[in-house]
Amino acid sequence: MSPDAGQPPQPARRFRFRFGPRTVAGEVFVLQVAVIVLLMIAVVVAFVLHARWASTRQASNQAVAVATTFAQSPDVVRSLDVRDPTAKLQPRAEALRKTADVSYVVVWKPNGIRVTAPDPRLIGKRVIGPYKKAVREAREGRSTIETLQAAPGMTVNSAVPVTRPDGTLAGLVSTGVTVSQVNEGVKKQLPVLLMSAVGALALASGSSALVSRRLRRQTHGLGPEEMTRMYEHHDAVLHAVREGVLILDDGGRLMLVNSEARRLLELPEDVEGRRVDQVGLSAGMVGLLASGRTASDEVHLAKGRLLAVNVRSARSGEGAPGRVATLRDTTELHALEGRAEGARERLRLLYEAGVRVGTTLDVVRTAEELTEVAVPRFAEFATVELLDPVLRGEEPSAARTDMRRTAMSGVRDDPPLLPVGEVIRTVETVPGKAVEDSGQAVLEADLREAHGWLAQNPERGRRTLEYGIRSLISTPLRARGVVLGAVEFWRTDQSEPYGEEDLAFAEELTARAAVSIDNARRYTRENAMAVTLQRSLLPRGLPEQDALEVASRYRPTRAGVGGDWFDVIPLPGARVALVVGDVVGHGLHAAATMGRLRTAVLNFSSLDLAPEELLAHLDELVDRIDQDQTAEGNGAMVTGATCLYAIYDSVSGRCTIARAGHPGPALVLPDGTVEYPDVPVGLPLGLGGAPFETAELRLPPDSRLVLYTDGLVEDRERDIDDGLALLHEALTGHPGRSPEDTCRAVLGTLVPAEPSDDVALLVARARVLDPERIAQWDVPVDSGAVAPLRARVTRKMAEWGLEEMSFTTELILSELVTNAIRYGSEPIRVRLLYQSCLTCEVSDGSSTSPHLRRAAATEEGGRGLFLVAQLAERWGTRYTPHGKVMWTEQVLYHEATGGGGHVGSLLDQWDEPL
Repeated sequence: MSPDAGQPPQPARRFRFRFGPRTVAGEVFVLQVAVIVLLMIAVVVAFVLHARWASTRQASNQAVAVATTFAQSPDVVRSLDVRDPTAKLQPRAEALRKTADVSYVVVWKPNGIRVTAPDPRLIGKRVIGPYKKAVREAREGRSTIETLQAAPGMTVNSAVPVTRPDGTLAGLVSTGVTVSQVNEGVKKQLPVLLMSAVGALALASGSSALVSRRLRRQTHGLGPEEMTRMYEHHDAVLHAVREGVLILDDGGRLMLVNSEARRLLELPEDVEGRRVDQVGLSAGMVGLLASGRTASDEVHLAKGRLLAVNVRSARSGEGAPGRVATLRDTTELHALEGRAEGARERLRLLYEAGVRVGTTLDVVRTAEELTEVAVPRFAEFATVELLDPVLRGEEPSAARTDMRRTAMSGVRDDPPLLPVGEVIRTVETVPGKAVEDSGQAVLEADLREAHGWLAQNPERGRRTLEYGIRSLISTPLRARGVVLGAVEFWRTDQSEPYGEEDLAFAEELTARAAVSIDNARRYTRENAMAVTLQRSLLPRGLPEQDALEVASRYRPTRAGVGGDWFDVIPLPGARVALVVGDVVGHGLHAAATMGRLRTAVLNFSSLDLAPEELLAHLDELVDRIDQDQTAEGNGAMVTGATCLYAIYDSVSGRCTIARAGHPGPALVLPDGTVEYPDVPVGLPLGLGGAPFETAELRLPPDSRLVLYTDGLVEDRERDIDDGLALLHEALTGHPGRSPEDTCRAVLGTLVPAEPSDDVALLVARARVLDPERIAQWDVPVDSGAVAPLRARVTRKMAEWGLEEMSFTTELILSELVTNAIRYGSEPIRVRLLYQSCLTCEVSDGSSTSPHLRRAAATEEGGRGLFLVAQLAERWGTRYTPHGKVMWTEQVLYHEATGGGGHVGSLLDQWDEPL
């Protein structure tokens, strides 16, 4: 056999060639074995040392893991903040301790007080040892680990923070793991590890291949070139993003800074490796990056930019601790948000203006509301000027008229602007004049450069600028194409000057307010017309008469126009009619209906009808009005009108009253006591069908009869019974009070400043005619009785000192008595009443009334009533249940005029020859 037979292949020969002869190879082999043995010993020693180090490390990791798991469990933060956290956390802590096989799980507050503990007796007591360092680290978001010598042996203790969503510290979780527990597992594995160490070296050669294959599997088959390209791409992307990226280690040093972060923070190129407080950042930015806390979109000012900063921990598993911060430039975004917020504020202000401006239909108040809305949210000062016709409710004409400052509001009370009420002849400002001329808004961003405005009134302009007013917008108040006035918005140097966006907003705000002002103007016009109509329909004053001393009051409602009315109507025979009525509703219709009813009452009273008859005629009239309104289809009914009609006779002292749905009167007796007489109440006017009843009251001298509408005693907040009680209280206990004082007292007690319903009040104090001024005689049905009657009249006239009127009175009575004897029936009676006028009455039992006519020259009669009509101031006929009364009234003459003159003047009126 050849010496070379059975030798290994060529590589083996190269190996022997490279390492020398066999002995050398043996030595090398021995050396290799020795190295292997030493390596095995080193491995065992290293394993033992590593086992001890790993035991402690594993105990630390286990303690931190258990504590972190519990600290991040759901509801732990909320449970710490409840009244009794132990009740919720103690069972969970004990369950985790047993499951994780650790020595203890303790939850404690930042003040060191235990919330949970394996021994319940320790709950509520302070933790053992110094804890303030752990609390400080926990407030910065870091956990602490320390090794303690406890009863079970060497124990690794961890303290993990429990943080609220806002970053504040709610508590800490401490977990203890005994090192001996971990070493037991290591001791059990030591023989196996020693035995496997021998095979470890044998497997070392193959481990490299296995690791390589595993790495390729973990990198999805990427080789070194592919990994290099991936890193290059990652680096390109990291530096190409529009967000700045900072990676910091646990000590606050910058480990990586991308290009965007360098640009935003203006950092130098060699910034990596330096601390964040050494690279020229702002204090707020340094405090955030160095604090170790997390942050989400915190805005910080850096190098003139508003940066939104996010900070998160970079720790992953067993990786190196650190933090990642991202930066985003939000300067333009904040500017857009500011503009958007400004637009939202303007929309809110417009909405508020729609709610607050125009709450009343008063022109001045509406202008004041506009200035109050604008100040201070849009202007420091706001003024409104209106044309004089607008203030009066009139339609503004094309002719130029002066404007009057109507409203002004401001943040201060002493602006150098024209006060409210001042007339602005050419409009105070040149911009305002331009508004008046063109109807367009004018913006003066800086009044210091508004030379035309300064030239208009240099002294006032100088004071305005010295005051600090710098910017002005003047806009027209225009509605339906007509300029009503102007609005000025003023800003001081404490605010941004006005811009184009402000100008558009001012025009919109003013346009909305102009509609409300125009509505108020039109209401003012309509209300003024209605009030004028109503005032013209109410009595301008009380007529002169001797039977009653009367005082009256009328208080309009808030609406200004109502349907209440009153009247005092003198009647012949020393009598007076008192009327109080009410038409339901307000406005022009109520006022017009009230005027129609009042006119009807005046006409019916001229017929000298009894109260119940007058109300019956009035009821029929209202029913006819309602039928006419229904036929026209406008539905404006007057059903519901009420009326009280009373006739007082000063000769007898009796008062006859009837009412149609109206409140009854109050009677104040001379001793000051008050009564509510029982007067039968009828249906309101217009309902018809039922007759009206009367009541007859005897009014003692100096007693007061109080008539009123329901608005006096009843409103939305007061029942009628309470109102009557208040009226009784206001009238009681004042026996000598005059009607005027009574009206003032009643209104002051019962009527507010702005009543919800209009009020009419009539107070009449009774007077009784002196019997010495009354003369009456019965006349037999005999023409010869006229001469004796004339003699009696002459004597009575002389007794009263009215001799100058004797002849005229004799003529009147002669004609009336002759007619009664010739055409009437018994009984015939003559009565003279001496008041401010002389009343002659001739009554008889016949209801036939003579009529005035013009007699021809050939007729013997027909001139008697004509003569009576010429001699008397007034004359007429009234009917009684037993006949009629012919009456005349004569004005008292204070200078003697001679009877012949009267007769001569009368005879001269006939042009026929006698």
